[in-house]
Amino acid sequence: MQSPSQTGNSKAMLWAGCVIVILAVLFFLFDSAMKLIKPDLVIKATGWHAGVVVGLGVTLLISTILYAIPRSSVLGAILITGYLGGAMATNLFLRSPVWFNCLAVVYGILLWGGLFLRDPQLQAILPVRR
Repeated sequence: MQSPSQTGNSKAMLWAGCVIVILAVLFFLFDSAMKLIKPDLVIKATGWHAGVVVGLGVTLLISTILYAIPRSSVLGAILITGYLGGAMATNLFLRSPVWFNCLAVVYGILLWGGLFLRDPQLQAILPVRR
């Protein structure tokens, strides 16, 4: 096993990655819970009927749980990235304000950024050059 200095994964990077991952998990858990509770505001905002909103909530909840578990975090990140892509496509179809899609991009960057900062194997696959 390589030391943190060999992989470029310092304690600061690890802590920053963990904080970002925790914030992302909390946001996605809240989002999935709101879709499972189904208040009228959420149903109107998604542009789908209530039955689809529950399915979206379950999908996001399962993906978030996978993301929160270190051994399956990459799979969870891939699934949430697909979820965010679908959300962006829906927002474009509904002609929602542009900032809705900007938020999806920001959450995607946080999702992968937090994972990148805490996972030396991901850093080895996607090296950042100085």
